[in-house]
Amino acid sequence: MWKPATGLAIALLAGALTLPASTPQAGADERRVTEAQYERWTRELSNWGRWGADDEIGALNLITPAKRLEAVALVEDGVTVSLAGDADTVEAVDNANPYEHTMLGISSDRIAVSYHGIAHTHLDALAHVNDDGVFYNGYEPDADDVVANGHPRNSIHNVKNGIVTRGVLIDIPRMRGVPYLEPGTPIFVEDLEEWERQTGVRVSAGDALFVRTGVWARRDAEGPWLRGRRPGGRSAGLHPSVIPWLRERDVALLGSDHPLYVAPSELPGAVHDFALLYLGVHIFDNCDLEALSETAAERNRWEFLLMAAPLPIRGGTGSPLNPIAVF
Repeated sequence: MWKPATGLAIALLAGALTLPASTPQAGADERRVTEAQYERWTRELSNWGRWGADDEIGALNLITPAKRLEAVALVEDGVTVSLAGDADTVEAVDNANPYEHTMLGISSDRIAVSYHGIAHTHLDALAHVNDDGVFYNGYEPDADDVVANGHPRNSIHNVKNGIVTRGVLIDIPRMRGVPYLEPGTPIFVEDLEEWERQTGVRVSAGDALFVRTGVWARRDAEGPWLRGRRPGGRSAGLHPSVIPWLRERDVALLGSDHPLYVAPSELPGAVHDFALLYLGVHIFDNCDLEALSETAAERNRWEFLLMAAPLPIRGGTGSPLNPIAVF
């Protein structure tokens, strides 16, 4: 039976782009993904073994030197845009673990953060999500050893040399002519492909795909609210039925302004967990995509050079970071 996977430490055209007549919720029931179907996908769509039994970086293998050079060639203006939110030091219903910033003197300070969750921009490593203690590519560590020493495999240290690839933004609120999606709104394959049709940008192998839902625009307008998997949490995001599409397109990384999934859902956290555990796709959680949306709209360009570098933490399950888009 399906259950959410867990970690050991327990992505201006408004008015020009239009969604077809169906409402955001239309057809949600008929697209329902059952536990049995999800379990079947874990076998049929899995990338385990695709790059060898010892692989620890998953879909990052799709970012070849040629892919990086193609991404660099996208730069025309030399304009950079951060995809990170500011370090949030204020506790709130959606920020249970604020950044701790302490001045140690006039020229020294200390920062600390428990970064996983729905508040802080970070990259999830393939050592972040497991099912009954088993991680991407069948890696099954001893829990006590990991708690004492960190992960010997699949850790964020594998991404020390950084990420350079094509980034693609899919901006669903802009396509619908709204500032943000209402919590609980699902995003289906039809939405993703309608955006592709209207912009002429097709998601392809090795891309870093960012899906904007407008979390931070809504938070600025209406204040924080309960999001994510916690009981009562509500988030707009990718419906579980998009999982085969993500595998078909061979995206290398996924990002959004929250952890990707729609809530409530019949399979809480399904897209997030499946991507990490079975597709081997590292995930950028809680990106601030507002400036990216405006910059892309000004240029009518929805693809860009994406650069990112996590902290090289041996054994780590992820890292805070500041992804940069270059136009």
